[in-house]
Amino acid sequence: MANTSHTKKTLVACPTCSKQLEWNPENEFRPFCCERCKMIDLGAWASEEYKVAAEPSVDDYSSSFDDPESQDHQDRPLH
Repeated sequence: MANTSHTKKTLVACPTCSKQLEWNPENEFRPFCCERCKMIDLGAWASEEYKVAAEPSVDDYSSSFDDPESQDHQDRPLH
């Protein structure tokens, strides 16, 4: 018997255009099919089309001027 090793190719869909492509280390744009799709995705993150859900932290509110406790400094002179 001959040793026939068949490697199954893993196909994935490009997150941007849904084109099917082989998942392999030689694809420098992985998981995208090309540089164009990679840059479209990067642009979506940069323009805040995508967001990661998170609970607001205390720091998110510390500089809020809507908070009555943080408005008391507005009556004080700057010097």
